[in-house]
Amino acid sequence: MSETPKANSYDVVIVGGAMLGSSTAWFTANNPDFDGSILVVERDPSYEMCSTAHTNSCIRQQFSNEINVRISQFGVEFIKNFRAFMGDDPRVPDVVLQSFGYMYMADNEVFASVLADGQKVQQSLGAGTRHMSRDEIAAEYPFYNLEDIVAANHNTQDEGYFDGNTLFDWWKRSAREKGVEYIHNEVVAMTKNAAGNQIESVTLKSGEVIACGKVVNASGPRAVRTSRMAGIEIPVEPRKRYTFIFDAAQPLDQDLPLTIDPSGVHMRTDGAYYLAGCPPEIDPAVDYDDFDQDHSIWEEKVWPIIAHRVPQFEAIKLVNSWAGHYAFNTLDQNAILGPHTEVENFLFVNGFSGHGFQQSPAMGRGMSELLTYGEFRTLDLSPFGYDRIERGEPFLEKAVI
Repeated sequence: MSETPKANSYDVVIVGGAMLGSSTAWFTANNPDFDGSILVVERDPSYEMCSTAHTNSCIRQQFSNEINVRISQFGVEFIKNFRAFMGDDPRVPDVVLQSFGYMYMADNEVFASVLADGQKVQQSLGAGTRHMSRDEIAAEYPFYNLEDIVAANHNTQDEGYFDGNTLFDWWKRSAREKGVEYIHNEVVAMTKNAAGNQIESVTLKSGEVIACGKVVNASGPRAVRTSRMAGIEIPVEPRKRYTFIFDAAQPLDQDLPLTIDPSGVHMRTDGAYYLAGCPPEIDPAVDYDDFDQDHSIWEEKVWPIIAHRVPQFEAIKLVNSWAGHYAFNTLDQNAILGPHTEVENFLFVNGFSGHGFQQSPAMGRGMSELLTYGEFRTLDLSPFGYDRIERGEPFLEKAVI
């Protein structure tokens, strides 16, 4: 990947080339009504430390808010018809969605009621979510210990694991083939016009000053570093999340749904192994380069909880583990999408708080519509606009992991 841009002016400069940046680039370049130039500036083309590289790559329709359900439904459509969306290119592989579903468990009647309300919303939109009693769970998944569980929501239709890296790789490749330019560099400054309502140029670490029509902040956990170059504060910070891969001496004889235990620990089937994850008990912002693991979390929290929930997991062996970062929106754990209210050509695609992979098809499409038409034309994604950040009014979503 070149470090030097081919031109000194672009219609769109995207700061960050991981999942959301590349989704935006591909959908925009693929839009027949867009005839501009696009530059993607990526500081680490290995993507080794980005959120994309550490994702668990799952998708669910189990949200409490209609727009989040519809975003995932388009994601499912895109995943299941990936080759068709990519122009039936014979080089593009099919992407399989393994629909073992999410199993949201409730250990009290209050949360069970929240799940029941969510199921009604999801069902009204065509999702296959079921609200299950303890006996119904036990009949279908007898390996669970349910002594402290009163109910759960579960959906085995179009909900589970997919290979998100295939989408990511092909978005990058196809975007380049459609004329998008990717460079290995870093945006270190931005210059506004005299009125302060437009970004006129971005300065690269290598010294070039690039004129731009629009700037897209797709910087993941580093989003606020990018927005501050435009004089803008956003409530997005890196929060550490842990993933553990383990083997079981007594493997289950059926798929383990992505089980969200009331403790906050989640676990699921992962090929021949199993995957578990959780946030830390104390969940502060961390340094951008801090990926150190706290091994006590496995020993003291995760292992005891999964052994309690699935007694067959009392004898397990840790195979692998890693720490990654959520781009955590501290206001409401939902995305920030679209233009700033005053700096009109500065656009956000930030703060996904762990939902980025599953929401990237719909969000990339929405961003392409904003960049091409100045408005949303498919899903109305305006509830995620920056204006709510300015007002300090959260966009409520009850189903956040």
